[in-house]
Amino acid sequence: MKPMASRKSPLFDTATTVGKIMSFLGVSALCGLLAAGLIFPLAASGGAAAAAGTEILEDIPAELAEEPLSVPSHIYASDGTELATFYAENRQPVALEDISQEMIDAIIAIEDERFYEHGGVDPRGLSRALVHNATSDSQQGASTITQQYVNNMLINAVVLTGEGRLTISGTGQKTYADKLREMKLAVAVEQEMTKDEILEGYLNIVLLGGQTYGVEAAAQYYWGIPASELNAAQSAVLAGMVQSPNGYNPEVNPEASQGRRDVVLGAMLSEGVISQGEYDEAIASGLGLDINREEVGCISATKGEYFCDYVRREILASDTFGPDEDARAELLDRGGLRITTTLDPDAQVAAEEEVEATVPRNDSSEAGAAITSVEPGTGNILAMAQNRTYGPGSEGSIGETTINYNVDLADGGTYGFQAGSSLKPFVVAAHIEEGGATDDVVDASVAEWANTERWEASCLERGYTTSDDSYEVDNVEEDTNRRMTIDYGVYFSVNTATLATASDMDLCAITDVTDRLNVHTASDGEGISPANPSFVLGSDGVSPLTQAAAYAAFADDGNYCQPRAILEVTDTHGNEYNVPGESCEQVIDEDVVAQVNDITINIAEGTIAAGDPPFPMAGKTGTNNFESSTWFVGFSSGVSTASWVGNTEEITSGYGNNRRAINGETYEDFFGSTLAAPMWLAYMEQVGGDYDTSDFREADDSPFEDRRDLARYRDGGTVSRGGDSSENESDDDSENDGDNNGGNDGGGNGGNNTGGGSNGGGGDDN
Repeated sequence: MKPMASRKSPLFDTATTVGKIMSFLGVSALCGLLAAGLIFPLAASGGAAAAAGTEILEDIPAELAEEPLSVPSHIYASDGTELATFYAENRQPVALEDISQEMIDAIIAIEDERFYEHGGVDPRGLSRALVHNATSDSQQGASTITQQYVNNMLINAVVLTGEGRLTISGTGQKTYADKLREMKLAVAVEQEMTKDEILEGYLNIVLLGGQTYGVEAAAQYYWGIPASELNAAQSAVLAGMVQSPNGYNPEVNPEASQGRRDVVLGAMLSEGVISQGEYDEAIASGLGLDINREEVGCISATKGEYFCDYVRREILASDTFGPDEDARAELLDRGGLRITTTLDPDAQVAAEEEVEATVPRNDSSEAGAAITSVEPGTGNILAMAQNRTYGPGSEGSIGETTINYNVDLADGGTYGFQAGSSLKPFVVAAHIEEGGATDDVVDASVAEWANTERWEASCLERGYTTSDDSYEVDNVEEDTNRRMTIDYGVYFSVNTATLATASDMDLCAITDVTDRLNVHTASDGEGISPANPSFVLGSDGVSPLTQAAAYAAFADDGNYCQPRAILEVTDTHGNEYNVPGESCEQVIDEDVVAQVNDITINIAEGTIAAGDPPFPMAGKTGTNNFESSTWFVGFSSGVSTASWVGNTEEITSGYGNNRRAINGETYEDFFGSTLAAPMWLAYMEQVGGDYDTSDFREADDSPFEDRRDLARYRDGGTVSRGGDSSENESDDDSENDGDNNGGNDGGGNGGNNTGGGSNGGGGDDN
C-alpha cells in the first residue's frame, strides 16, 4: 500500500513553474550579501548591535518549511463531472500569463515598485522605513514582494503543522529574528527563482478576504471573471487588500476598499503604468461587485449531496488519508485531492427525479423516499437519492436534513427501516441450500406461536431459541391460512408460510445466508440475529444500500460485491492513494440463486411491470406491520436497486405510524406495491437500459418447466413437482387475485413495538 501523499508541496498546476517555485526549499547556503551587512542595517551599525545581529543570522535557517500549500479538493462522478468542492482556503492557481497586466502592475506599484531591481530585500526601502519609524508615531513596512511571499509560505507551514510563529499582519508583531529570517529566506528565493516565478507564486498565495486566496479565486468571487480579465480599477481593489485583507474587503467595507483602491490607482499613475485618462476613468467608477459566493462541502454539490456525504465520511474513516480524523479532514480541505467516484450522474438525476415525483420534499406528510442502486459484479454505487434537501434542517423547516436515509447509522444514516417481506428470498435460498425445493408444500395454517415453541438454532448456545412472547401472525391475502407451496407463499407474501418454512429449518442456516450477503442491522452493523424468530419476517432495521448490495448477488448468480463509492484518489502531484478495489466473492450457488429468481422474476415482471417489462427483471416487495416502512428491492442483470418509502417522523428508531395522505393521495392501506414499487419501476425504466439487460440464468434443477408461467400461482399454490394438484385448489376469485395482486407485499414483519413483543406479529402484507 502506498503511504500518504508525500510532503512534497502540491503548489500549483502550472507544470513548468512548480518545480522552480519550490526548488529553493533545498537551499542550505546563503549568498555573501548576508554576511556583508549590505542588506541588514542592524548588522551594519557596528558594536553590540552588530554582534547581536550576526548571532541571530547564524541561528536562522536558510530553508523554508516543506509544507504543501492549501489547495481545494474536488469530488467527481464516474464520468468526470464535478460534484462538490472542499477547502479551507479557496484557491485556484493560475500561471502568470493568465493574470492581467493591470493586476501585475497594480501589485508592484503599491507593494514593491523596485521589485525587478532588488535581490529579495530592498536596502533603499528598508532604510526609508527605519528612518520613518524612528521619527514618526506611525509604522511603515518595507517588505518586498519576495519577503511577503516567504512570509505567506511560513504562515502556511505554521497553519499545517501548528509549529512556529505566525508573522502575518494582524496576528502579532514580528521580532528581529522573524524579520531577519524572512530576509534571509527572501535572498535565498531570489537565487533559485526568476522574478516572474516569484510574482506568480505570490499572486496565487496571497489572502484576499475571507477564505479567498490568490487573484484568480478573488476575481471569480468578487466579479465573476477570470484574473486575465481584471481591469485597472478591479486590480487596484485587490492590490489594496493585501495590506489588510478583511479591512479593505470590498464586500464587507466598501467605502474603505474604494478609498484604498484610489491610493493604489495613484501609485499606478505615478509609476506610469496607467495614463491620466485611465486613472480618471477608474477613479470615477464604482466597485461594480458581482459576488459569486460558493458553498463549500457537500451542501454545494450539484447533485448527489447525500452520496457526497457518504464519500466524505469514507475519506475521514480511512487511515489511507491520515493517522486520525483531524489529519484526514485537513487533507480533504487543503490537500488538492481529486476524488473520482462510482456515481453515474444520469442514474443519479433519474433517482432524484423519481423520489421527488413520488413524495415531494416539502410534502406535508413528511414521508421519506429513497433510492439506492448498486452495480452487480462490481459493487459500484451508481445512485443514492432521497426526497430531502441536504442541510442542517433549521427549526420549522420541512424537507431538509443531513441524515442519509440510504446508509447505516455509522455512515451518517439512520437506525434502518424494517425490511418486511423483502427478507423472504433469503429464507428461500437457505431452504434450497438445506436440500429443499421451492415447490415443497408447507402448512401455512398456523397463525399463533407460543413462547414455549422451540426453534432450532444451532449457532446459539442452547442450540435453539424461543420467542419472548406468544404472538399471532396475520396475512393480507384471503384463503392463505392453509397448505401451499413455498414459492406461492413468497409470491403472495404469506407470512404464515414463511414462518412454517423457517420452523422446519435451522434458523442459523438462514442467518448464514444473510451473513454471506452482508445483510446487517443499520444501527450497529451487526449481522441479523437468529435469537428472535420474527427476523424471518423482516423485523430488523436495514438500510437501502445493504438491501441493494445483497440483491445484487441474486442478479449476478450468487456473486456478492462489497459496495464501493470511490474509484480513485490523487493529489496535485499525481500521487495516488490506495483505495479499496472491487471485492467480490461467490457466496451462494448459482443454481440456488436461479431457483429463487424463478419466484422474484414473476413478481417484478408479472405484477410490478404488469406483464410488460422493458427487460428481464426480478424483485420483492416489503412492508412492516406499521405500514411505516415499505420497499421494493429488485434488479436487472446490470442494476440492483432498493426503493424505499416510509415514515421518517421517528427516524432515529425506525418506527412510527405512516401518514396516510402522501402527495395529495390518501391511502387506506399502504404497502410496498403502493409507492415503492412504482417508483422503482419508473427509475429502472430510465436507467436499466444503460447496463446489462440479458436474461437471468435458468436453474438446472428447477421444479418448473416455464419459469415465467404465472398459472402455477392461480391454482391455489399446492401444485407439486410433476404437476399433481392437491385438494386445495382455489376458486376463480383467488385466481384473479393471484394474477393482479401477486407480489404486492405487506412485509409481514413484526416490529419491535408490536403486540407480538420483540418477535413481532404478522405484517399487513400486500
